[in-house]
Amino acid sequence: MQADRMELEESADSSTKRKGRLFADRDDRDDQPASFSGAGAGLGDTASRAQRSVEGWIVLVTNVHEEASEDDLMDRFSDHGEVKNLHLNLDRRTGYVKGYALVEYETKDEALKAIQEAPQEPFLEKVLSCDFAFVQPPAGLPAAQEKTTSRRSGRERSASPVRKPLVTRID
Repeated sequence: MQADRMELEESADSSTKRKGRLFADRDDRDDQPASFSGAGAGLGDTASRAQRSVEGWIVLVTNVHEEASEDDLMDRFSDHGEVKNLHLNLDRRTGYVKGYALVEYETKDEALKAIQEAPQEPFLEKVLSCDFAFVQPPAGLPAAQEKTTSRRSGRERSASPVRKPLVTRID
């Protein structure tokens, strides 16, 4: 009886087709472009694609402790270069830090130094992770398409029905 159940389960598994990222075979994952390295991208890849903002080079610092202050972060990141601006977002409801900060440097070299050296030591019992806030998309990935403003352009469906006018009766 146990053998009969085993045959049914095996035959059911072989006929079930599963879709999705979690069910894909390891061989199916090779169809991504070679230039895409995913979330574990190295610093060399991001540093080469980094873009300057209007005023300077912005470093995104994540995993910031909720009780950190701007002065603590300013002391930590001023060791790597002159900080032009530091923005630390607070949660309106709780008043604690949201967990990330934006640090702005004048030169790319200062920002690179901060990205490489800041995560070396724990900051308020947490290890910071740093990267450039603005980077170009990897080569080989399709660029975002511009949205059209015209209502009729590219529309492949029929127009909505005409509405009946609202009739008000005055006696």
